Amino acid sequence: MIGGVDRKLVLGLGGTVDYELRWDSAVLERLAREHDVRMRDLTTTASIDDERSLLLTVLAFAATGAGAERFVASSDVIERFAAHFEVAVTLGGTGVRAGLVLDSLGIPSVQHLVSIDDNVRRLLPESISIVSSAERDTLDPHLIVQFPADARVRLADGEVVSPGANRLIFANDPPNRAMAIAPALADALEGASAFLISGFNTMQDHDLLVQRLDDLAAAMRDLPGDALVYYEDAGFYTRAFAETVRRRLLSGIHVYGMNEDELQEYLGRAVDLLDPDEVIGALGEIRALIPVPALVVHTRYWALAVGPDAARHRAALDSAVRVAATRFRLGDGFTRADAAQTAAMNRHARGAALVEAVEDAMMDAVGVAAFSLDVPSPTTIGLGDTFVGGFLAAHSRNGAPS
Repeated sequence: MIGGVDRKLVLGLGGTVDYELRWDSAVLERLAREHDVRMRDLTTTASIDDERSLLLTVLAFAATGAGAERFVASSDVIERFAAHFEVAVTLGGTGVRAGLVLDSLGIPSVQHLVSIDDNVRRLLPESISIVSSAERDTLDPHLIVQFPADARVRLADGEVVSPGANRLIFANDPPNRAMAIAPALADALEGASAFLISGFNTMQDHDLLVQRLDDLAAAMRDLPGDALVYYEDAGFYTRAFAETVRRRLLSGIHVYGMNEDELQEYLGRAVDLLDPDEVIGALGEIRALIPVPALVVHTRYWALAVGPDAARHRAALDSAVRVAATRFRLGDGFTRADAAQTAAMNRHARGAALVEAVEDAMMDAVGVAAFSLDVPSPTTIGLGDTFVGGFLAAHSRNGAPS
């Protein structure tokens, strides 16, 4: 408490309305026939400007098992593609999903938004207060494609088989590209115990990015000196912009988080996440690029923090992994009791061995193993965001989920 007022978690910077597509191999096979898709056509790098190019990208990533975020030429492409499938309308964005996790654990938060509409008003719980820079209602949906392990899609000349479950995100979102900072953010930060920064990955105008970073830095001057600043990385649509964000914000970040896809994208190579030598080498390289008090990497097998302040976040890592595993097995709407039940489940044996090897080899590394869960229909979207929510829960006044 400061002056008798609860210090809250402030989460930003932008939220989204998500169309979560239900994977349907039969529909994908029909679309592949209609668009005469062949194995040689599949690509993860071409521009996405119509239904066919979106289909090619989905199938190409499913074939690799990798997750990604990609820019789409217009929201109309997303609307047309989604119309073929069963779709659930949900809220997304790292800050929003982290806030939903905190709400499920009984922890209030303040959310900075750059867009709003009736979907947001309907789906955002009362425990989340809003600070918004939006001047009018807009809807630019993000398409979320979750594919299960061993998903199969037959094409005319072969078959796409996914080696593992993952998620893909496709969007064209002008408000999040503009990322206007609300003047009221500074007032919210004045009494914050922690501040989550995310969302700059969707911006595409470098001059505007620099301006927004200046606006954010000005708002952050009102942060209490003991507030935790957590930055969560993401798939930058323009990779060079990630370096601009780091250069401007790194000195004020206490915890810098990323997932396995982002780690490998930074390094420019695949990393065997269960090979101690490869992981130790990767952590050494990424910490040299991003020198922060605690660098967190979260994967399907383990979560590790490296840096001079890493040890103080061990409980937060455990909370984060436990809550993410709960979402993986139950999806939206889980409770504190559900998270407590997850704690009794089996950990990933090779993930635990990897963590032990890294902690033995690196003096300032701490980690926890992920859970080994066999779930028929896992939820793969939002696991990183849920991880962040679980991490911040451990730093809230209510503490981590028990």
